[in-house]
Order: sequence, then structure tokens, then C-alpha cells
Amino acid sequence: MEETNFEYLHELVSQGNFNNLKNELVEMNEVDIAEFLGELDRDVMIRIFRILPKDLSADVFAYLESEDQGDIIAGITDKEIQKLVDDLFLDDVVDMVEEVPASLVTKILKNASPDTRKLINTYLNYPEDSAGSIMTNEMVELHDRCTVRQAIDKIRKTGIDKETIYTCYCIDNSRHLKGTIDLSDLVFNDETALLSDIMDDDKQLIYVKTTDDQEHVAELVKHYDLLAVPVVDNENRLVGIITIDDILDIIEEETEEDFEKMAALLPSEDEYLKTPVLVLVKNRIGWLLVLMISATLTGSIIQSFEDMLAVITGLTAAIPIITGTGGNAGNQSSTLAIRALALGEIELKDWFKVLFKEIRVAVICGLILGLANFGRMLVLGNPGGMEVYLTVSAAMFFAVIMAKMIGCMLPLLAKLVKIDPAVIAGPVISTLVDSLSLLVYFALAKAFLI
Repeated sequence: MEETNFEYLHELVSQGNFNNLKNELVEMNEVDIAEFLGELDRDVMIRIFRILPKDLSADVFAYLESEDQGDIIAGITDKEIQKLVDDLFLDDVVDMVEEVPASLVTKILKNASPDTRKLINTYLNYPEDSAGSIMTNEMVELHDRCTVRQAIDKIRKTGIDKETIYTCYCIDNSRHLKGTIDLSDLVFNDETALLSDIMDDDKQLIYVKTTDDQEHVAELVKHYDLLAVPVVDNENRLVGIITIDDILDIIEEETEEDFEKMAALLPSEDEYLKTPVLVLVKNRIGWLLVLMISATLTGSIIQSFEDMLAVITGLTAAIPIITGTGGNAGNQSSTLAIRALALGEIELKDWFKVLFKEIRVAVICGLILGLANFGRMLVLGNPGGMEVYLTVSAAMFFAVIMAKMIGCMLPLLAKLVKIDPAVIAGPVISTLVDSLSLLVYFALAKAFLI
């Protein structure tokens, strides 16, 4: 949807020309309509939402921000809420209930059908970020003793209300997952064939449990290139599916969370401009205090070598270069290690292979940086003389090796002790590497210059 079209829609709103506005909106994609509604004032947004056709309004509602969803629920009648809840997919209803204020949750549940209310409460009881909490029960279930003709008839009758019909799930009398079958298989097989004879029963192994972490679900779907993955309970009974649109949301959420952790922030689900200042402070101040206190170690190391720094010219000026280079080298290795862990490219058992590779990389990088630094100091004529140049360059060489070893090993160690590797990245590694780089630097200076 182009920006200019949005401007035209805003013109229609300002003119109060809601008939033409409705005609324009029904021709648009529901995602674009939701984006447009999100730009409007609360009362105007509710008024325009109410003029949307009923078969479109639920689709639009699913793409609205949780704050806008809450405003609409608060501004429409009980009858409209009942119709909206009936038209929404169950996973979208659960997502909404999890995000809106408690007073609106009561209003939603009151206007939901008894069966829907029961399902919502069941989903809300699953652990947060688990497969059970994000699944939907709107899938095509087919008995494995059905014929192809019976299966197609059922899809025609019930498929309109399902999240997807491209993959169907075969169950037995006890709802145990027996296999899957694609719609194309039904179309191209004989009408009298039994599903048990043509279904892909190898795929019954590709499923998740209700208690599995959502990140594991995303990895599984990516690995097998699935459009949806079935969810079973502890007795292997089919209870729902998770579709690719929810998987993409999980990947985005997990990526954002990792970025925030790597920047020493507490994860936040709210948009930046909608997050209160005090919440931003709370998300940041904890790690800032920890890192400030940990930096005391670096200060103590410098303080303990003050006499040497005062006597030997040129050592102090090199401190930022040594610590900065070491920190950057460590962050490079940690970022690659965290990425490889997240993508399943390496496992804990590969720690020696990772370490050996990073040592070889570090030696080469360290040599290049050390020689480049020596040339830089020589050309610029830095104070201290040739001995100081060699000491600083040697310290840089060893700092890079140490930093890369720490950078690649700490994420693996975090994974071993069940800590998110992203937590120890960025500032945490920089602070640790800074201190150790200075120790190496001053130890070399003390050994060769005094």
C-alpha cells in the first residue's frame, strides 16, 4: 500500500465521507487496513472499524496492535464482540486475551461461547512461550480409515473455518496422530483409496509437544521446511497445529530478544515510542550498574600500575587501543558463536573444534594487527621508542588471541549451564576482555621495559 493512498484515505476521513472510505477499504489488503486504522485517533478508528464488512473486520482485527485491539473491544457492543470472537481464529483470540487489560478479558470471555471460553482458558494455562500457548485447533482432522472421497467432502464442509487445508492430519479413534496427507495427494488419488494407504506416516514423527519451547518449534519448522507443525499431548493425541505465520512471529520475537540481551537490555515486547520512560529505565539500569561495578576491576588494574605508567612514556596512550581491539575481537567471535548455536550449526560437543578454529583465526588476525600497530606507531612517531612499540604490538597480539578464545567459549559455557548465550555477549565480554587485556599488557610492559 503506497503512502499517497493513505493520504487520500485520511482526506476522506477529514471530509467525513465514510461511504467512499468504505469502498476504498474493502479493495485493500487487511494488513494495510490495519496499518491505516493504527494511524487514526481512537474514536475515529472504532467508527471506521464498525463500518467494515463482517467477513473483513475479523481479518483486520488480527493484524492490529494490542493497544488498538483493546480500544476496539472497549468501544463496541457485547453483540459485536461475540461476533468478532466467533470470526477470529482461536490463536488470535488467545493472543488478544494475553495482551489486553484484565477488565477487557472479562468482557471478551463473557461474550465468547462456552466451548470457546473453555478452549481459551485451556490455552492460557500452558506455559508462556510454549507450543501449547501459540497453537490453534483450527486444522483439518481426518480419520485414517476414511476414503479419499469422504476426506474431500469433509474439507469442503469444514475447510473454510480452518487455518490451512494444504496439509491434513490423520488420526485414529483415540485421536492419536497417525500421519499427514497433503491436499494434492487427495486430489490425485483414487476416490476409493483409504487414507491409511496413501498418507505419509513418516511425517507423524515430525511434531511437537504442548510443553515444547516455541524456539524449538521454529527450529523444527525451518529444518523440515513445513508450513505447519502438529502439536500433540503427552499421550501423542493431536490437540492443535502451529502455522507458518505464527512461526515467523516467533522468529522475529526471538531475534529481537537476542539483540536486546546482546546490548545489555532486559527484553521488552512493547514498541519503543509506546514504552514509558520508567520502563525503559528499568530495562537498562540493571545491566548498566552491573557493568559499571565490573569495570571497577579495570580501574583497579590501571591504578595498581600507575607508577609504571608515570615512569615509562607512551604506555598510557596505548590503553584504549589495546582494550578496544581486544573487545572488538571478542565480540566478533561471540557473535558468530551465538549465531551458530542458534542455527544449530554447532553443538556443545564441538567446543574443541570451535576453539581450535578461533585460535588459528586469532593468531593470523593478531599478527596482522600487531604489525599494523607497530607500523602506525613508527610512522606517527609515538613517544616511548622502539621497545614500547614492540611491547604494545605484542600485547595487542596476545589480547586478540585471548579475546577470541573467550568470545567463542563463553556462549558455549552459557549454553552448558542453561543460560541464554546472548546474555553474556556484547558489553559483558567487552568488560571481561578489557580487564584481561590490560593484565597481559602490563605484564609484558613490566617484563620487558622495567
